[in-house]
Amino acid sequence: MAATAAVVIGVLGLLGVLWQAFEKGLGSTGNVPTFILITLNGLTLAGLYFISASGLTLIFGLLRVTNLAHGALFLLGGYVALTLVQDAGMSWWLAAALAMLVSGGVGLVMHQLFLRWNQGQDLRQALITIAVSLILADQMLAYFGATPTAIAPPESLAQPLPLGVYDLSYPTFRIAMLVAALLVGVLFWLVYTRTRVGMVVRAGVDDTQMTSALGVNVQLVFAGAFFVGSALAGLGGAFAGTALSLAPGQDQSFLVSALVVVIVGGMGSLGGAAIGALLLGLVDQYASAYLPAEYANLSALLTFVLLAAILAVRPTGLFGKAR
Repeated sequence: MAATAAVVIGVLGLLGVLWQAFEKGLGSTGNVPTFILITLNGLTLAGLYFISASGLTLIFGLLRVTNLAHGALFLLGGYVALTLVQDAGMSWWLAAALAMLVSGGVGLVMHQLFLRWNQGQDLRQALITIAVSLILADQMLAYFGATPTAIAPPESLAQPLPLGVYDLSYPTFRIAMLVAALLVGVLFWLVYTRTRVGMVVRAGVDDTQMTSALGVNVQLVFAGAFFVGSALAGLGGAFAGTALSLAPGQDQSFLVSALVVVIVGGMGSLGGAAIGALLLGLVDQYASAYLPAEYANLSALLTFVLLAAILAVRPTGLFGKAR
């Protein structure tokens, strides 16, 4: 019954969006140009969610580490990139790479000092990472202030890109962000499914003791995986700081979004994270644009409606497996 209701609600919501988009026809004076831009906003936002959530998928879904400091590492990466671009005059690409290294390094230190000794202790891990998150958030607030700010995009991506339809143009940087998400997904998939490193990570998660008995340093592999997952959070922060903005509280907002993506897609599923990010990005943008004005303030709640609807149909997520 719950599954049927979830499907019906989803179909009705989609039909409502399509009706508002196409009710005035396909002319340039109708709603189709706006629908195209909103859809692109949803797709590029989904790319940003995926970049951030893919790291959490690795840490939370595969290593089974409850890392609730992922949002703080996301915001830290954004602020590091901002500082390097604005104060050091560094190119955006180099700043983003260094932001990844800083976020990855902070995540690795956290893992080695606090989390590796509490493997399998979910509550302890959650409390430790919450504490680290609060400390990082307070320090970033003290150092960078509370005023929202943004990172200047690279010059090559600063001009709008003509779309070739309805005389529309769209920010080139946001298109590049979507392309980067696709590249991250492909690279992640290739490493995880086609290399020895990915095989060792999968084996270590399934049976740590047997993998160690075969001579594999499982803790070293886990440390590397945690570094990569944290670095991806930093990359997401650099993209978010450029496409959107950086501000206190954004860490918690993106942590919630990343958790929703991981849970909707299924724990440890990269393909599920991609589908979850796509659903969340489109629902977020369509709800903001197409809900009746008197209900516009409820658009944020649809994130959790999406989560509840998916879990009603698939309690383990779209591509999750019962453990």
